[in-house]
Amino acid sequence: MASRSHRSSSSGRRRTALVSAAAAVVVALVAALIVAFGPDHETDAADPAAATAVAGTSGTPTPTTQESKPAKASPSASARTSSPKATASTPSPRPSTAPSSPPARKVSASAPLTGRIKPGVTYDGVATFYDVGNGDGACLYGPTSDVMTAAMNHTDYETSRACGAYIRVRAGSGASVTVRITNECPLPCAPGQLDLSPQAFAKLAAPVQGRIPITWSLLSPSTSDTVSIRYKTGSSRYWCGVQAIGHRNPLARLEVETAAGWKELPRTDYNYFLSEQGSGCGGAIRITDIYGERLEIDGIGVKPDVVQPTRVQFAQH
Repeated sequence: MASRSHRSSSSGRRRTALVSAAAAVVVALVAALIVAFGPDHETDAADPAAATAVAGTSGTPTPTTQESKPAKASPSASARTSSPKATASTPSPRPSTAPSSPPARKVSASAPLTGRIKPGVTYDGVATFYDVGNGDGACLYGPTSDVMTAAMNHTDYETSRACGAYIRVRAGSGASVTVRITNECPLPCAPGQLDLSPQAFAKLAAPVQGRIPITWSLLSPSTSDTVSIRYKTGSSRYWCGVQAIGHRNPLARLEVETAAGWKELPRTDYNYFLSEQGSGCGGAIRITDIYGERLEIDGIGVKPDVVQPTRVQFAQH
């Protein structure tokens, strides 16, 4: 009896142990499933900290935008820096326009406007004389009844710069005469040589001498005459030659007014200033003497080979 009771009790304990072990396994499996699937998944979905981290990731462009502001400011500063460069380069086209149409500029008496013949200088040379005919010459002033004229040697004639100049000539005897340059004495006339009209030469020496040593200098004479303007034969608004007549002092330049401003015309050896493209033909004219005085003349129409008087004259020096 006692022995049966012992086997029965032992068997019950084994069953209890098996049930307990099975229950433990089940509990372990359930716990494993809960750990594997339940808690982590719910935490990712519901954990506010995790949600904030995700929001922070998606909000990254906000600091990027704030950081990009200095980057945007940098090109602006670069543009401002380059602006003066553009301004500095702006004047570059101006010189290409300055060579064809120079702007009007103030000329002073100290400007280098004289050529070879300068005020206050005495020149040595010789005097000869020639048959002046009707008084016309290389300066193309036309026939004249004035017999106190002379032809300037080729060197000092200087592409007609000497035209219209008044020259006081002195001989070794002390005799003197004032002549106006209307012609050129071609080579072999030497520098300093004057070829006078017969009447002018006779004021200095007997014509039989033919050739005498002289000294001469530029003169700014007293006169009641005013300057006249003449357009060359064939002039029009498309091409013109302009000449000044009766000026007290030698001319340094002649300019015409164009749409682009004052334009200096080139001088020919026959004493006309040419506008070969017609610029300024018929417009205002400005003449400047070797002392720097400028005279503006308006109202002179293109009338070929017509002497048109003005009311202006250079000052005496």
